[in-house]
Amino acid sequence: MSNTIGLLSDLIAIDSVNPSLVPGGAGEQNIAEAVAQHLRESGLDVSLSEISEGRQNVVGVIEGRERGKSLMLCGHSDTVGVEGMDHPFDPVERDGKIYGRGSGDMKGGLAAILDAARALAAGGWPKGRLIVAAVADEEYASIGAEALVKDWSADAAIVTEPTGLVVATGHKGFSWVEVTTEGRAAHGSRPQEGRDAILKMGSVLQKLGALTRKLESRSPHALLGCPSLHASLIDGGREMSTYPDKCVLKIERRTLSDEDRGIALREVEEILNCLRQEDKEFVGAARLLFDRSPYETPADSELPGLLEQTIKTAGRETRREGMTYWTDAAILGHAGIPSVVFGPGGEGFHGLEEYVLVDQVLACRDVLTQFARDFCE
Repeated sequence: MSNTIGLLSDLIAIDSVNPSLVPGGAGEQNIAEAVAQHLRESGLDVSLSEISEGRQNVVGVIEGRERGKSLMLCGHSDTVGVEGMDHPFDPVERDGKIYGRGSGDMKGGLAAILDAARALAAGGWPKGRLIVAAVADEEYASIGAEALVKDWSADAAIVTEPTGLVVATGHKGFSWVEVTTEGRAAHGSRPQEGRDAILKMGSVLQKLGALTRKLESRSPHALLGCPSLHASLIDGGREMSTYPDKCVLKIERRTLSDEDRGIALREVEEILNCLRQEDKEFVGAARLLFDRSPYETPADSELPGLLEQTIKTAGRETRREGMTYWTDAAILGHAGIPSVVFGPGGEGFHGLEEYVLVDQVLACRDVLTQFARDFCE
């Protein structure tokens, strides 16, 4: 087993479930300490910063003997939950794959970063600056990446989320919107006194279905495809024999870079306004819970082309694509650091059987090592 895959197994074995997703989750402190120790042993200058209690970022730096360009390699150290998984923290290598929670999303990419940094430090670093960052909380609100860009910047960044060694130059954003419909509680035998908030929400859902079909019928964005939405959670009612006086729906809208900021909330408010005109008894409201912007690497950035050249020199085929999922690259990019997403592939992310491809972890490590040398020179 190579040093990189041994390191990956060690990272998988550390429970780093995000406590904002799973109450009581272990958080990032233990994995942050392990990452920091590895970087120190590799010869980097290392700092740990507590973002909130038990939630830590790690940053390691290699400074060249001469001034030059700076490159950031960034990955997140948290994972989603493990309910329903068998032995999620016992890494297993089988048929060229490493199984375990976080193996693909994204401890495989993190291991590639860490071992690339080890090789770069060992080989001497003549020029420029390498910044290695393992950040907290990407799976929830990305408080780690937000804290990172307050203190650190670079000429370019690579985020090693799982792309299957594709160079991702953009990804969708998302918005979470909460919709509430109001009714009037009454005994189930007295319809003249009650108003059913759940049936009122049914009207909202019908119009959201029509909006979904409209979004799907649009000409797709060249990089990101079509926007989308889905109903994520719904709750309402008190008991079987009572008219429900409240129903709450939470939806997610995936957004594109050519859409206006705030489009998700505006679409829902237009639906509610329409229903108020159609039904004088309709009472509903919407509010934005959380959103993240989409991101595209600036068109004039040299980063994607240089990275593709390094990948091809290493004997690998690649291409440019957009990712459907959101990543911390958006936070880095909007902070002025041109970024791409590039990492090893696998399957089962957030699922019950997650794995990363061993050969792609090693290929990612080698590409990052060579790219960093060439870029900062």
